[in-house]
Amino acid sequence: MSVEVETSARLLASALAVLGERQPSARLDAEVLLAHALDAPRTRLHGWPEAPVPAARAAHFRTLVARRAHGEPVAHLTGCREFWSLPLEVTPDTLIPRPETELLVEVALTLVDGDGAITAADLGTGSGAVAAALSSERPAWRLVATDVCPRALAVAARNVQRLGLANVTLRSGDWLDALGGERFALIVANPPYIACDDPHLERGDLRFEPPLALRAGRDGLDAIRRIAEHAREHLLPGAPLALEHGHDQGAAVRALLLRHGYRDVRGYRDPSDHERVAVGFA
Repeated sequence: MSVEVETSARLLASALAVLGERQPSARLDAEVLLAHALDAPRTRLHGWPEAPVPAARAAHFRTLVARRAHGEPVAHLTGCREFWSLPLEVTPDTLIPRPETELLVEVALTLVDGDGAITAADLGTGSGAVAAALSSERPAWRLVATDVCPRALAVAARNVQRLGLANVTLRSGDWLDALGGERFALIVANPPYIACDDPHLERGDLRFEPPLALRAGRDGLDAIRRIAEHAREHLLPGAPLALEHGHDQGAAVRALLLRHGYRDVRGYRDPSDHERVAVGFA
């Protein structure tokens, strides 16, 4: 009696049947999970689709697919998510870095002239994604990255160490509390900005991410209010504060910045033409 050999092609076909072929991300999810199970690049799946797959790795892949079918994020299943072309460790203790947050990095890089030595702060760093991206682009900068969650800071520390980013310092504390009396040439933050009763919190990947990194009061602006109110005390004269916010919160966040005395307040839009980053100058 012959035993059917498992191949990448067969495993991907069976995974699509479980995940639902019509789901937009089903094929990508299946390929990422199989590449992870094989400890190989995705290109191998396309270059050698009929290559035999060891039974143990095939079984591991099926387990990952079953967990994905129940909603677990791919980033949690693989323990990794790429951000700004940097491979970052991700755990359930951190927000999964999103492509839209790269706009915050792009904007921040334009707010400081040149690439000379400055000191910048990243509030609520989570996995360290924004600080790592800025550090990789501006090695002369000194980055101070803060978070109130010790487990998130541990993840950020591993990412910083593995990427060899010697110019990033991690501090424990709630938002601006971790900055002490220091003043910075730039402060950036991707704070929680989802309202506590938003139904999206019960859907998709958000169900598996830390509530502390997502929820921000009745209107989703509690964290942004706190940062906007006190960040000027930690900015050098004329230095910028850059905040990521929800796609429909631009006007409200700009109004908050103006109310707290920031100058030249402006909004930046993502490729989908949603305003996602607000900037004001001390």
